[in-house]
Amino acid sequence: MRKDFGAKSWTYPQPVFIVAAYDENGVPNAMNAAWGGISDDNQLYLCLSKGHKTVKNILLTGELTVSMATKDYVKECDYLGIESGNKTPDKLSRCGLTTVRSSHVNAPVICELPMCLDCRLISYDGATGMMLCEIVNVSCDESALTDGKIDPAKLCPIVFDPVNARYLTLGETVGNAFKDGLKLK
Repeated sequence: MRKDFGAKSWTYPQPVFIVAAYDENGVPNAMNAAWGGISDDNQLYLCLSKGHKTVKNILLTGELTVSMATKDYVKECDYLGIESGNKTPDKLSRCGLTTVRSSHVNAPVICELPMCLDCRLISYDGATGMMLCEIVNVSCDESALTDGKIDPAKLCPIVFDPVNARYLTLGETVGNAFKDGLKLK
């Protein structure tokens, strides 16, 4: 038997993205965003309300970075979602995170988060909050690589559990994509 919950914004997994952009003075700001994902080979979509300081910055510069939140920085990444950049313009430094300018876009890369997508804004609908971005580059610190590839076990990205309001880590490998299903052909 199934239990009905009604219309909810519940899916698994929901990645925890840390979205960052510069303001008009070059001051970095970042926010925690759990609603988003890949929408095409080189496109990412985010659902972000227009009142966020980071969104205002993205609309100003047209560029942003999107980092994967990690297990080692749960507290700091959660803080970026709790604290408003409209009220606390130095919230990145307050939680101990540092940035460098991306070499691909005019946006900050958060040094402590190993994986980052450099993006350019394609479109934004302020009424729906739907933001579409072009992925210009993906980078990852060597500490999260194995044999030159991103290793989820070393990266330790977290996902959001919307039902229980928790962050979870990814688990064990249970199969091989584009291979295991071939056994049923």
